[in-house]
Amino acid sequence: MRQFILFVLSCCTLNVLAAQTEISNATVRQPLPGKTLSAGYFSIRNTGTNPIALLAVTSPQFDSVELHAHQMTDGMMQMVEVDKIAVAPGQSVHLQPGGLHLMLFGPTQPIQLGQQVPLQLRWSDGTMQSVSANVTRIPKQ
Repeated sequence: MRQFILFVLSCCTLNVLAAQTEISNATVRQPLPGKTLSAGYFSIRNTGTNPIALLAVTSPQFDSVELHAHQMTDGMMQMVEVDKIAVAPGQSVHLQPGGLHLMLFGPTQPIQLGQQVPLQLRWSDGTMQSVSANVTRIPKQ
């Protein structure tokens, strides 16, 4: 009985911790014909009183997902993988073109416009959060 009570309490604690982040405007770009990568964007709001960081993202519709940023190196803008995306208490961080974003590699099935792509977010506090991202077109350059 004691183990059951501890299990229930730990589940409740995880739900409280996971509630400190709000995700909005989640999108994944439809891969260009013949390409096997895509980009993902969303906004993160930390509604809690503690800092939190996004450590990883997975999706059953892609072989792998990486956290990326753009940085200037030797006068050239380059994409680089980052190990986390930190969000201070009461602050928001926006994953967007030209900044922080997701890179999604190897679609496991065709990705269609308007489809929902499930994303599983892993946070620094040990919680997981499920998000659905809407598939959108890559804007014309």
